[in-house]
Amino acid sequence: MTSEGWGTPPVEPISQHYIVCGGNALAHRLVRELVEHYEVPVVVLVADRTRDHAPQIEQLTGVAAVVEYASVTEEALRAVSIGTARGLALVEGSDQENIHTALSAQNHNPDIRIVFRMFNQRLGENIERLLKNGAALSGSATAAPAFASAALGRPNSVEIEGRYLHIAFDDDITADRICVVADQIDRQDVGRIRLLPEQQGDSAEFVRLASEFGDDGPIRPGTVRREPVPQADPAPEEEPGGRAALQMLRIEPREPTDWKRRLRWRVLDTMRFFTSARMRLVLLTAFAAVLLAFGVLWYLNRNFGWTVYIALLDLAGAAQPDQLGDISSGSGTGGFWQRVAQVVITVCGITFAPVATAIAVEVLGSGRRGQPRNPGAGTRDHVIVVGLGNVGTRVATQLHDMGVPVVCMERDPQARGIAAVRALGIPVVLGDGPFEQQLRRARLKHSRALVAVSGDDATNLEAALEARHGNPEVRVVVRLFEDDFASHFYRTLDNAASRSVSYLAAPAFAAALMGREVRGTLSVLRHVLLIAELKVEDGSGLIGLNRHDLEDPGGVRVIAVRFAHGGQLQWNFPDRTRRLAPGDQIVVAATRSGLARLNTVAVGEG
Repeated sequence: MTSEGWGTPPVEPISQHYIVCGGNALAHRLVRELVEHYEVPVVVLVADRTRDHAPQIEQLTGVAAVVEYASVTEEALRAVSIGTARGLALVEGSDQENIHTALSAQNHNPDIRIVFRMFNQRLGENIERLLKNGAALSGSATAAPAFASAALGRPNSVEIEGRYLHIAFDDDITADRICVVADQIDRQDVGRIRLLPEQQGDSAEFVRLASEFGDDGPIRPGTVRREPVPQADPAPEEEPGGRAALQMLRIEPREPTDWKRRLRWRVLDTMRFFTSARMRLVLLTAFAAVLLAFGVLWYLNRNFGWTVYIALLDLAGAAQPDQLGDISSGSGTGGFWQRVAQVVITVCGITFAPVATAIAVEVLGSGRRGQPRNPGAGTRDHVIVVGLGNVGTRVATQLHDMGVPVVCMERDPQARGIAAVRALGIPVVLGDGPFEQQLRRARLKHSRALVAVSGDDATNLEAALEARHGNPEVRVVVRLFEDDFASHFYRTLDNAASRSVSYLAAPAFAAALMGREVRGTLSVLRHVLLIAELKVEDGSGLIGLNRHDLEDPGGVRVIAVRFAHGGQLQWNFPDRTRRLAPGDQIVVAATRSGLARLNTVAVGEG
């Protein structure tokens, strides 16, 4: 439907619905979340119903209407019945546009729940204070940890009160796991994953211990046994793939940094940035001559402090030379070789002074500081990030904060992320040339991983395949929207990972639209596990429920409880019969459908 007929709503009157503004991939996933898992009526407002993901959105069952307006104006908001809507999600447009729309929507409907996408998270937090019932989320910030961790070959984590939850696979699963989150994992078919399978009860541990006291006798002191991963089914046959479990760390792991390597990289990179190859040759030759002359002075005087003093004065051209009378009387500085060494140092000092002046003039006068720098000759063991949009900028920043060397590649010289990474001193390879040439400039041969996160699946796949051709050992992480595309990707390449930004971010936006706080998302290959906090409020349908009522296979696991009387979170609280009371708080690991069911219990029945 279009905006024909000014002042006439292009859709039938509707109420208690949710409005999604946008036709991008995130809007597509969000609408699917709302209609498939939360089963609520949705009206979608798009700029062009023939472009991006608008045609696919229009085909989704459960979408009440798709309305076309060039921009989100006052008229457009009235056309989608903003006054009777329960929620509004703004997932497209600039930060400024989303802020303006959010404030305008609140004027039309003061009680509406507003969730808006913001790249500038600090600004988003300030805008939240201006809204009666609003939340600012960043899709790139939600998804970036999964990409950064995948590049390093380790799972991302979600922080809950100083504890870091992460997903461990197969042999990395330890006995102190919180719960099994997936089984039947077949990495050749990422669709064959069963999330949150039915697990053994709490009595399983006592049965296991009792079985250890059989014919072989009790467990010997000091013997360490790893708890077997519980079988989801009693069938003895081996299931394809492996399993995954939710585990907890007290300290978030950081990438170990070799300070010697980083120092060498910084020195070489800085020299290359400020000087040309010919100038570097002159400087290195002069520096070597100074070191040699310094060694001669120290050998003659055997006094290190005095040698440093004399060398510095000579380097600055301030040393007092010997007079002819001093030489004849024998009161000179120390003989022929000392005079030669001092002359060498003085001449080299004359070389250093104009070079330092030229560098200062070039940096301060020509503004070269503002230009992105290419990776230096000492760049090693780094991660290449292809694409400096919102996601690429977040990924590069997070890797840099973890102490990992990063090199960025971007074809658009006006990309918003260039200024952000430039401020951090991250090298950037700019240009629209072939990937082979650009990757060579990014020193692909010496890299550890490549993360392709541009907005186009084909471009990301091309970058990954070109990188694997140039360096068969490099790890590749690719941003892909289509699940079928990702399945072929997994079957074709080893040491590779695929993530979808919209798949990671959409559940958090949907939960926020329902008034729930999702603390983070954990990737189980191409699937998503949500870590959410729920507070039991007066009138909530959660009152009186226990763990047996809340948990269900394939949907929800209660992993921590805090009772109304205060105290710390109690992880894996063993009492499954204690009923929730107002003021209690629970932390759950849930699938998208499981969290939607909890929302129905908490809001609908309440």
